[in-house]
Amino acid sequence: MGIVIKQSLNNTGILFLGFAIGGLNVLFLYTHFLSEDYYGLITFLLSTSNLLMPLVVLGMQHTVIKYFSSYKTKLERDKFLMSALLLPLIIIIPIAVIGSVAYESISDLISQENAIIKPFTKSIFTIAIFMGFFEVFYSFSKVQLKTVVGNFIKEIFARICTSILLIAVFLNWITEEEFIYAIVIVYGLRMHIMMIYAFKLYKPQMVFKMPENIKEILSYSFYIVLAGSAGTILLEIDKFMIPQLQHIAEVAYYSVGIYIASVIGIPSRAMQQIINPLTAKELNNNNIKEVGNLYQKSSITLLIAGGLLFLLINVNVKDLYVLIDKPQYSVGVLIVLMISVSELYKLALGSNGAILTNSKFYKVFFYLSIAMAVSVIVLNKWLIGWMGINGAALATLIVVLVFSTIKIFYVKQKLHIQPFTEKTMKVLLLILVMFFAFYFLDFPFHPILNILLKTIIITIIYVLTVFKLNISEEV
Repeated sequence: MGIVIKQSLNNTGILFLGFAIGGLNVLFLYTHFLSEDYYGLITFLLSTSNLLMPLVVLGMQHTVIKYFSSYKTKLERDKFLMSALLLPLIIIIPIAVIGSVAYESISDLISQENAIIKPFTKSIFTIAIFMGFFEVFYSFSKVQLKTVVGNFIKEIFARICTSILLIAVFLNWITEEEFIYAIVIVYGLRMHIMMIYAFKLYKPQMVFKMPENIKEILSYSFYIVLAGSAGTILLEIDKFMIPQLQHIAEVAYYSVGIYIASVIGIPSRAMQQIINPLTAKELNNNNIKEVGNLYQKSSITLLIAGGLLFLLINVNVKDLYVLIDKPQYSVGVLIVLMISVSELYKLALGSNGAILTNSKFYKVFFYLSIAMAVSVIVLNKWLIGWMGINGAALATLIVVLVFSTIKIFYVKQKLHIQPFTEKTMKVLLLILVMFFAFYFLDFPFHPILNILLKTIIITIIYVLTVFKLNISEEV
């Protein structure tokens, strides 16, 4: 776990900095410098691009991580990596042709409820390509166990550029329409920077020959791209469906709540970047004992870190919305709580996702992901119509709780390993007690002072209790 902890800490620092910059953007710059319709529009465009992204690169970002360590010679690895760059073209070219021919029909379809979307429809596919190849090049560095620089490019670069562009809108240097196109350029630059760094770490020779196990690779990629698309649907479909059922400004209100809650997932995003290739390596070597060790340690470590963030976010969320000073956004308080619970449960799964996607049972990950995607679409259709944007959050919570539990039992049945120990119950009890002790407690001071006081008190009690109980060596 040494390299996991070291790089996870570095990545966590970068992620927190990225989320701090993103928080400035989402909570203040977007809400005050961009109209609600254009805020909803950029959220819709990026979310829809994320939905397309696994498909346009054929899931190669996952394929690279699974198979790279299985090749023993440089020539085999070069063949494999070049294939990972070329195979997506069999998807991109047909989609581009179909999109060009049917552009008017597609743009009319997705802009029925909100006409503001139509002029920017082409941007969706362009951003998806930039996002997809960024992830492929990022996977090149992950398999070299070098994740920090790529994480910096991913989490910091685009957000700093967004801050600058939002300030440019405020100063009337660019229009809101030009801001949208500038964001597309930012994602293109981010992809090229990642490509340069990836090739600096390992530059494959131009070998235009497929690997010997190309059929196995394509089979895996087929299942993973569908599973990845389904997984992305769980994360992004709500922001796509809301404009089809509500005014596009509702996406802006929803996105603020989602962003606040997503901070809880920072430790997982940091650790998964390094634990995924390590899990793949141990599975390739059939070292199930070490896989189980990583499983349990990642689970308790992430639960402890996420538990503190869960508490700090939810006990301070009302004061945070007061600071935003946009009353219409405060409808997101309940959204924050529901998504926070789902994020915390996902943290408790530890490396479960890495085990499923990198083992011989990867096909079940596909079937589960498809079932999750279908479930969340059906629930969103029903609950958004009934409860508005709160219904979208509830749909996500239900699907995460049900299917995450299924994943735990499946890995337990197949590999005889599971993430939980008696220490898990201690952490959950601590989180529960502190949540009810502080959630309904309101200090009568300025919101910033209220947040500082609660944060200090909760952090001290939580951290001291975790150390006193000696729950995790890594922590």
